[in-house]
Amino acid sequence: MSHVKLQTQRLGGLVLWATLLLTPAHAATLIVGPQAPSMTLAQALATAADGDTIALMPGTYQGQTGVVTQRRLTIRAVDGRPVLEAKGRVAERKAILVVRGGDVTIENLEFRGARADDANGAGIRHETGKLTVRNCLFLDNEAGILTGNDATAELVVEDSEFGLAPRIEGGLHHLLYVGRIGKFSVRGSRFYSGYEGHLIKSRASESRIAYNLIHDGDEGQASYEIDLPNGGLVWVIGNVIGQGTGAQNPVMVAYGSEGNAWPKSGLYLSHNSFVGNPWPPSWFVRVFEDRLPAGTEVKAVNNVSLGLGLLSPGTRGDFSGNVWAFRRRAVNSIYTLDFGLAEASGWRGQALPAGQGGGESLQPIAEFRLPRGTRPIQPPAAWSPGAMQSR
Repeated sequence: MSHVKLQTQRLGGLVLWATLLLTPAHAATLIVGPQAPSMTLAQALATAADGDTIALMPGTYQGQTGVVTQRRLTIRAVDGRPVLEAKGRVAERKAILVVRGGDVTIENLEFRGARADDANGAGIRHETGKLTVRNCLFLDNEAGILTGNDATAELVVEDSEFGLAPRIEGGLHHLLYVGRIGKFSVRGSRFYSGYEGHLIKSRASESRIAYNLIHDGDEGQASYEIDLPNGGLVWVIGNVIGQGTGAQNPVMVAYGSEGNAWPKSGLYLSHNSFVGNPWPPSWFVRVFEDRLPAGTEVKAVNNVSLGLGLLSPGTRGDFSGNVWAFRRRAVNSIYTLDFGLAEASGWRGQALPAGQGGGESLQPIAEFRLPRGTRPIQPPAAWSPGAMQSR
């Protein structure tokens, strides 16, 4: 046997042995219920091993909180969408769930009513590792999800809902607040009814915001719809972004307001539908160029702006293929949240391909679907501006 072949066999054996050591032989499912004598959420979190699943029975879990420290863990519903209602209690004075794990997935849960002494009570506080949140609701929390500032952390949010910020003057409660982490993405999710704070705020090194309904609604009084205060690489693709009638700020997307914090920065917006108010005029995208590195790339293409206002006045960059109109003439119905282009708009099939930005495609591959989620779209014979291609 050759020396090379022998070394290859030894290496393969070591890889197999390492895999067996790292893979749980008998991953368990721990069943949790809302009332005694069932196991509580805190008991399950204290008992669960790496690779286990914690499954919650239907019902309302009042004051049940916990801390996740496992390297791998899934927390999901057995059926329906159980409600974790804070009722004045939060783990570590932070959140209903505090996540300090390695690779954690949370699915089909509702987080409601989180309050904390520092006014940052969150449905979930994400501190380290990778967290994936899917099909979850975050309502009436001081923060729906709030992350720490671990530059290696990653947050993925899919098909979820954030709304009903507490009406507390001066609270500045954001529906989703991402700190200085490595990567953040949100897709197929809905944001509405903010109050003074922002609907989405991200300080991440890389932020991908795609195919969401970020529309504050008639009761919303948020400030920015999307705040990106520290630059970084940001892709905003295929979203409907709308102000509430009581908006606290004319700006809808803000980039770089607190100065750059990352080695690479660039803002790439394509195929979004911006929905402003009839009055006062909107500032759809504000780029704080004087607080960003010289030459920071900005590309905003094939976006639709509805209502009085300007897209991004004075900003240097690529602003091709963007269109503007009064709200009622361009889309089917903002009142039923149908933002498909109206036949009378004349814009259908009038956009050129969006191309690349920051080394990634800016062409949409999906669009938001009510009440949450996305539907895939096939490349049409001719693209249309805005977030909706299929109607």
